Amino acid sequence: MGGGSSRSGHPEDKRRLTTLRARIHPPPHTGCEVAQLAIREELACEEIIGRYQFNGAGTGAMPQLLKALGDPGRNLRGMTVVGTNGKGSTCAFAVSALAAAGLRIGSMPSPHLQRVTERIRINGVPISPTACHRAFAKVDDTLRSTGLSVNAGAVHAAAAAGHFACSEVDLAVMEASIGGRRTAVNCFDTGVKVITGVGLDHEHLLGNTLGEIARNKAGIVRDGDHVVLGELPEEAAKAVDVVLGNHTELTVWRIHQEVRYRPRMARDARTVLDVVTPYAVHRELPCPLRGEHQHHNLALAVAGIDSLAERGLIRGIPEEALRGGLAATRWPGRLELLAPARLGSWTGRLLLDVAANHQGAATVAPEILRESRAAEHTALVFGTLKYKNVATMLEPLPADWPVVLTRVGHPNEAVPDAMRTALATRRELSVRQETADALRHATELVGAGGLVTVLGTPLLIGRVRELFHLPPG
Repeated sequence: MGGGSSRSGHPEDKRRLTTLRARIHPPPHTGCEVAQLAIREELACEEIIGRYQFNGAGTGAMPQLLKALGDPGRNLRGMTVVGTNGKGSTCAFAVSALAAAGLRIGSMPSPHLQRVTERIRINGVPISPTACHRAFAKVDDTLRSTGLSVNAGAVHAAAAAGHFACSEVDLAVMEASIGGRRTAVNCFDTGVKVITGVGLDHEHLLGNTLGEIARNKAGIVRDGDHVVLGELPEEAAKAVDVVLGNHTELTVWRIHQEVRYRPRMARDARTVLDVVTPYAVHRELPCPLRGEHQHHNLALAVAGIDSLAERGLIRGIPEEALRGGLAATRWPGRLELLAPARLGSWTGRLLLDVAANHQGAATVAPEILRESRAAEHTALVFGTLKYKNVATMLEPLPADWPVVLTRVGHPNEAVPDAMRTALATRRELSVRQETADALRHATELVGAGGLVTVLGTPLLIGRVRELFHLPPG
């Protein structure tokens, strides 16, 4: 389930749970019965996930768990997306486009930003708290009755598969949490596998070299799959080729080879993409997500959709539906700009991104620098996990920008004072333990009209979105 899904062990999280519980029992005659029930259901889901977080179990018992649940994933077809960065955006593009074509699509992004219901979606829309609780509770009850032990990632995947089966989805877009070979979604034979890219991250789980990490992620591939490969460093590409060479009857499309894309300016001054795959030629595709790296993610999503069509899992999507679906794609927390942003008496600009490693930060840095030119002053708010390479994560951004270090509310969070030591070469560092205090201090540093950029774990980005009253994605 990745390294960012626990919601306990931090003062802000304890207050959040206290607030949730207080809202369950508001003063009488408030007419909030439905809202109270939703909060109860969300809290119950959080507590179920928490029981399996960091329990030392893996996904080895996932097949037995699925069998005990009635094998809800046996008929799931679609695409599985793995990679160090870009998984969520690629899935968001694919889901939006497929849904616009009239298909019923299940997806399971992880971790969530603000609400646990974000983890199971139909056509990109989070399911209801009641449905979410029902899905997780069924998995929890089955684990208790069978004595099986799995990690939180497997609980999430099994709950999603169960809901997809009940909802009779046409296809599923499954996002791997960490790695590929041992990820829970590897139990589902979707038929199309997309590897967005490979970088150094989660080395303690996946290996210390690009080759080791690439082999792990390519472990998602099965005989007969249709594989779409994004841009890969040479070492990673060679490792993936070795893994693919051990399989039979594969169809492999590589970005810049079988799949090509070209951004250009449309007549109305929008940037659009032409994407060419062995299946089809697509012209003037809109890319609503910020950053040039999203062109790559969009091309992978389109290639994944064309792979589904080539395999006969769907009919080819009409170009009008494809364009409309891509244009409607929303994916919060990815170079998300709020302008104007208001916090107390401050008004300025707020930019959010879940850059979780050096590669991710380097990828979004050009867009952050571009936004900073519109502001007289820029400050960073940063929080991450202790196993991340903190010293390199902010290297792509100017060393003279002030940085406010904060906690993220995770048992494995990087302690701000330790981050300050790792980032000692930066000119101006300050520490604020709580997110709200860190944001307030950053707004004081940049002043009216300034740019506050928040980088870090999904937990941190979700907290900031809550503070600015942004609705869950």
